[in-house]
Amino acid sequence: MRRRDLPGTPLGRGHRAADRAQQHGTFEDFVRIERHVMDSLSLHNRFLSDTLPRIRQDPRVAGVAVAGSIAKGRPDVYSDVDLIVVIDDEAFDRVMEERLELIGSWAALVAGFTGEHVGEPRLIITLAGPPLLHVDFKFVRASDFAERIEDPDVLWDRDGSLAASLAEHPPADSSLDLQWIEDRFWVWVHYGATKLGRGELFEVIGFLSYLREAVLGPLAARRVGASPRGVRHLESIAPDEARALQATLCGYDRIDAGRALLACVDLYRQWLDNAAAGLVPRRHAEKLAVQYLHDVIAQVS
Repeated sequence: MRRRDLPGTPLGRGHRAADRAQQHGTFEDFVRIERHVMDSLSLHNRFLSDTLPRIRQDPRVAGVAVAGSIAKGRPDVYSDVDLIVVIDDEAFDRVMEERLELIGSWAALVAGFTGEHVGEPRLIITLAGPPLLHVDFKFVRASDFAERIEDPDVLWDRDGSLAASLAEHPPADSSLDLQWIEDRFWVWVHYGATKLGRGELFEVIGFLSYLREAVLGPLAARRVGASPRGVRHLESIAPDEARALQATLCGYDRIDAGRALLACVDLYRQWLDNAAAGLVPRRHAEKLAVQYLHDVIAQVS
């Protein structure tokens, strides 16, 4: 757990690159990286410096934390600000009714909407500015704050309860359920093949994206010891795997789409074999689904 009580200070976790340069490079490297980080994050710093004092004025707010790339120490000029606004339990329902109005009083709100489409109704997704900045405001009950898969940075903690809650409750396990994937993957392969055979190439292209997001991207992250988060940051955290995933891209062409589907199968087999201790493989489903895919490709070629 990490805590920063001064919202006007720089985003310290964003300085990990500078810390590494200081440890392993020259002093000039450190200065160069430090200056780049500070320049790229000045908008984020200004937003936090302006917004946090306003949030703190609401007596129903127990604290504020930041998650995402800022908390992980990997922010850049394109990063969102993922704020967690912790509300006293007894005030939570009333605050939920006032969220957009409250955000408008805290920041220069351009647009905002609720996050049901990503399975998180407590979330308000916004644009603030100008200059434009994507800011997510997640409102949580104080009693639910410790329910998480990774630690946030606590920016302000009214009475120390947030820090105590994080210290008492470790993050939940975010590891992949490989059996869950294996139980479904070959059914998905058959589904993609049916869309290919029917000539629904937009469906196939969308399906390939789903396989990268739900299966191959998380497996790629797992191979390098990173948390599975779809295809987020794969180019930087798993560059070799990201290059291999290029084979799963296709144009609006049946033959090219069939090749990309086969590439998904090949990568799944390769990456799962390296990480599948205790897995119960669905070999019969695999054999039939892959044969069906080959048959469809032969028909459309």
